[in-house]
Amino acid sequence: MIAHHTLGGCPLRTGDLLGSGTISSSDGELGGGSLLELTGIAKVVTPEGIRGFLQDGETVGFRGYASSEEHGRVGFGVCTGRVEPALDLRFD
Repeated sequence: MIAHHTLGGCPLRTGDLLGSGTISSSDGELGGGSLLELTGIAKVVTPEGIRGFLQDGETVGFRGYASSEEHGRVGFGVCTGRVEPALDLRFD
């Protein structure tokens, strides 16, 4: 995905957030691509209410690290990205 993204002339910068979407199927078993689909949970309860898939305008934050006694802890701070609406690519 990253190679296809950049070879097409689109710049890729540090902090860019890429998402491939989900791979769904009509039977729901072979094509579950998101965590919501894979767990069988269509909605989850959060302190803000019942949630499903991300909506346009929402912001997502990721934080990650790995650690071991031998090497200590390494990671990155919060990486955030805003979900933008899909582009209208109809050519008239």
